[in-house]
Amino acid sequence: MFDWLVVGAGFAGSVIAERLAGQRDEKVLLIDRRPHIGGNAYDRHDKAGILIHQYGPHIFHTNSKLVFDYLSNFTDWRPYEHRVLAEVDGLQVPIPINLNTINRLYGLALTPIELEGWLAARAEPVDEIRTAEDVVVSTVGRELYEKFFRGYTKKQWGVDPSQLDKAVTARVPTRTNTDDRYFTDKYQFMPAAGFTKMFERMLDHPNIKIMLDADYREVKSTVRHRQVIFTGPIDEFFDYCYGKLPYRSLSFKHVTLDKEWHQSVAVVNYPQTYDHTRVTEYKHLTGQRHAKTSVTYEYPSDHGDPYYPVPRAENAELFKRYETLALVTKGVWFVGRLATYRYYNMDQVVGQALATFRRIDDSLGRRLPPTAARPGLELAV
Repeated sequence: MFDWLVVGAGFAGSVIAERLAGQRDEKVLLIDRRPHIGGNAYDRHDKAGILIHQYGPHIFHTNSKLVFDYLSNFTDWRPYEHRVLAEVDGLQVPIPINLNTINRLYGLALTPIELEGWLAARAEPVDEIRTAEDVVVSTVGRELYEKFFRGYTKKQWGVDPSQLDKAVTARVPTRTNTDDRYFTDKYQFMPAAGFTKMFERMLDHPNIKIMLDADYREVKSTVRHRQVIFTGPIDEFFDYCYGKLPYRSLSFKHVTLDKEWHQSVAVVNYPQTYDHTRVTEYKHLTGQRHAKTSVTYEYPSDHGDPYYPVPRAENAELFKRYETLALVTKGVWFVGRLATYRYYNMDQVVGQALATFRRIDDSLGRRLPPTAARPGLELAV
């Protein structure tokens, strides 16, 4: 008999499994339909011996000391600040758009103050910011929207930005200085030995049993358990009774090249050309030294594993119907990107999982002092 059946061995499921086992001394069965732990953050060494991310680049960044300190129990860190270039009009320029982007693209020598005026002169007034298109054209104008955002967003989501919620492009800032970092969070690091090693340490507990290549529908009826943590698609849990929630998927082409480096930064975006959205070169992320290099070409799709909830008003309404069912489903806690139909960064998923554990702990009553089961991990209880 297990106290908990945790469905999904990505960040949400693994963090809660570790907390339940280590802080409550409860027995946990953690299952995943894939043949590995780590969810989409899973990384591995390819045939050349280069550490790659199986499901596209995952870059850790957060402003939360709580989240950073918690994960630091399971990994050492390598400092890393992410930089991205976009290939536009035959040039590779920084994205998010900054002072160097504009000066290089247009052959100008604007100052930060001059760039503010330059952008303001091109911005289009929008009465109400509702869509992803509205966000961009009201900030930088239609020409830059067409060059940097429309094609990339349409490839990524399969629909025009005018049909997507404003949150899609609101996440990408525009800067009038020369800061070319993709993120500005306080903590920007990569796990020194990779994400998979971090998950292995997190789940290395005698109270946790892991079952891979396992489907929830088969396991739930054959393995005795008291309660469930579900991190999969919420519509799938309820047998699609209201219809399927739309998700965007990805496919990946992993290639090893017989040269030391392929590009000057980890990620290059392609908003104007090619079917792929971006190319990732992993040695920039990992710091690994190798005579060869491995890159991944990323292709968005409507088919395949669910990655991104599609942010449209009608999809949010459909999710609310499933959420209503979830709230009255006893003995099941829904956690993570797929179970709550929201786009979360990794640190946000960890934060949500820690908060969910605290609610579980409060609702059931503490079984152990916080340091009794696993010394040193009491900070997030």
